[in-house]
Amino acid sequence: MKKGEDILVNGGGISCPEGEVKQSCHCQTSAAVVSSLHQQSPSKSNALIPPSIRLWLFKGRNSSTIPMATAKIGKTKKSPPRFLDVVTEFIEGLVETYPGLQYLDGFPEVKVVIRADASGTTYDKVAVISGGGSGHEPAHAGYVGEGMLTAAICGDVFASPSVDSILAGIRAVTGPMGCLLIVKNYTGDRLNFGLAAEQARSEGYKIETVIVGDDCALPPPRGIAGRRGLAGTVLVHKVAGAAAAAGLSLADVASEAQRASEMVGTMGVALSVCTLPGQVTSDRLGPGKMELGLGIHGEAGAAVADLQPVDVVVSHVLNQILSLETNYVPITRGNRVVLMINGLGATPVMELMIAAGKTVPKLQLEFGLAVERVYTGSFMTSLDMAGFSISIMKADQTLLQRLDAPTKAPHWPVGSAGNRPPAKIPVPLPSSRSTKSEESLSRPLQLSEQGHILEAAIEAAVNAVIGMRDSLNDWDSKVGDGDCGSTMYRGATAILDDMKKYYPLNDAAETVNEIGSSVRRAMGGTSGVLYNIFCKAAYAKLKANSDSAVTAKQWAEALEAAIAAVSKYGGASAGYRTLLDALIPASAVLKERLTAGDDSSTAFLLSSEAASAGAESTKDMPAQAGRSSYVSAAILATVPDPGAMAAAAWYRAAALAVKAKYEKA
Repeated sequence: MKKGEDILVNGGGISCPEGEVKQSCHCQTSAAVVSSLHQQSPSKSNALIPPSIRLWLFKGRNSSTIPMATAKIGKTKKSPPRFLDVVTEFIEGLVETYPGLQYLDGFPEVKVVIRADASGTTYDKVAVISGGGSGHEPAHAGYVGEGMLTAAICGDVFASPSVDSILAGIRAVTGPMGCLLIVKNYTGDRLNFGLAAEQARSEGYKIETVIVGDDCALPPPRGIAGRRGLAGTVLVHKVAGAAAAAGLSLADVASEAQRASEMVGTMGVALSVCTLPGQVTSDRLGPGKMELGLGIHGEAGAAVADLQPVDVVVSHVLNQILSLETNYVPITRGNRVVLMINGLGATPVMELMIAAGKTVPKLQLEFGLAVERVYTGSFMTSLDMAGFSISIMKADQTLLQRLDAPTKAPHWPVGSAGNRPPAKIPVPLPSSRSTKSEESLSRPLQLSEQGHILEAAIEAAVNAVIGMRDSLNDWDSKVGDGDCGSTMYRGATAILDDMKKYYPLNDAAETVNEIGSSVRRAMGGTSGVLYNIFCKAAYAKLKANSDSAVTAKQWAEALEAAIAAVSKYGGASAGYRTLLDALIPASAVLKERLTAGDDSSTAFLLSSEAASAGAESTKDMPAQAGRSSYVSAAILATVPDPGAMAAAAWYRAAALAVKAKYEKA
């Protein structure tokens, strides 16, 4: 078979945005054709079939026919064999997940999700129904629940639901109060929902319809097509659902929904086009490009532009929605508004929150609007499209009450109701620090003998670490992530800078505590946390001593307490190839030599030799903690542990400095 030759397999028509249909080839072939291709060259055929399709393709190889779209050798374009099942299987999963939902047993023709507590024979409030093509999840079925939609009618992917399906939904949930249909402004939806409404009226049901067209991407006029229905429709759902839950009449519910639909404008920006199930993603949008003003069915937008920073994109979208020339939404300076940042399917929450953070101040400062509510998330998607849309709705107190009203709809965002307090408040200080005087947290004008010794030890220790930056990074590049030296350098330089201004060097305990604060602020990473724990534990032990002068024995006890804390929270101990392999032997020798009667500076120096020997011995240890635990033993044997070497270096430098001070005295 030649490259580019068609393998014609049974395919189905792909319905375009809400009722407009593209034509595709239809023919039949035996499953043996595809199976034969796979058997002749499994590796080659697998290379042609995307993994998401491959699973579907070969899980049912014993069936007599396998429906697919046209596939070309070297130009893969296939539909999954169960393409038409994706919507019904989505509904099955949805109702299994949320016990307040049910679906009508009419698959595959009737795909309707309803409230489990709403029956047309007994329901005593206005039923609110919406729907449309699938592929926009969580819309629309995710908004079925008390206080929002009573039912959602699901079409196939990007295809309007059938009239029979809409009628089934109306009959299932509509009681004597009547039914409001909320319809996005697409030709297929308008026609099918309209015909269903007329049929339902002929059966005696009271029906009202609200068409939502919130698109602000294209300038008027738009001919008979009008503005497209986009994510702003979800806000209309909420307003109508809350009004119905409050017991309003059909006319009043429809009036509030209509007014809400006239107050909202939406515009979207895409960084990629969406992928229809079983089809290859279009390359319409090239690398480094974004599409402005696109719809929610993968149709082309108003313009293609180079990628821009998010604040530039947000400004463009806001200017378009709030344009006084188009006057799509009646919003002017001083108005209260509601903001929705809507992900289009493949946009991470982090990026959506960034967009929200850029949008709110622009609305406040540049447009003079009071932002009363912000809803950020994926509300009306376009399958796996990367991008977002912005919806802005003019608000008054009644509308805000409707949006804040409780609902059991599973995908309406909780936590967004209520007035907005200031976005930021001051960082609280620890009670111990807030009660300290400025003098106690600054460098003393006159250093005591202990203060001079402590200053010399700290300065020597951090300079030793600063001088080892490149060596530590080199070792860490072989057994870690290559930044140990840089991390330690940041902490050391911060300590050196802070010591000149803030450290109360005449108070050893408080100085150790301030070293921990410097480390926490500057170092980051696991090392920063461990050294902060080290300092806090040592501080607590030293602080228990009421005397201002700290003895050698108390320093040894503080070191022992600090090591125990690092071991407790970090999980490592001796032999794990960490900084503790330098500090544990140092602590043991220090305690031993002080007990034997050595003077403090000599004991300190001898213990530093044990620290250096312990660090060097890590070459012979298997790693049991940190990233080194993923490195082979052969590589580990070539270098010592960088963390242990850094600890030994600052410990040794401090000991030498203390010894020199005592000898000089």
